[in-house]
Amino acid sequence: MSDRINSYKDLWVFQNALHTAMRVYLATEPVVTEDRFSLIDPMRRSSRRVCVNIARAWRKRRFKTPFIAKLKESEGDACETQVWIEFARQCRYMDEPTCRDLDAAYGQIIGQLCKMMDQPDKWLLRKSMKR
Repeated sequence: MSDRINSYKDLWVFQNALHTAMRVYLATEPVVTEDRFSLIDPMRRSSRRVCVNIARAWRKRRFKTPFIAKLKESEGDACETQVWIEFARQCRYMDEPTCRDLDAAYGQIIGQLCKMMDQPDKWLLRKSMKR
């Protein structure tokens, strides 16, 4: 892979979020109780929204405020997913090592998003000088 970023799909944070969302999906697949809709579905949705909002932020790079706003939404979704993971751990729907690993992965994603929010100018599209 080249160092050039042409799409949100090239961002490490997106790749990390997508990979981790898929791990959430696979870890929650065996749950078939009544909590599937009250716990597992929201966990899966929030994990996918992390990716969706990174993609949306990428498309908003013309303007700093909307770009940061979408990254903040993604950060909130990642934090929400951590909460759902904790519920799944305490309900014993997922084992301790899996929960610790997923929680750490979302901690890393949050860190990547915060770094992007702290340095938004690095990611914004530059206006071309036409004369």
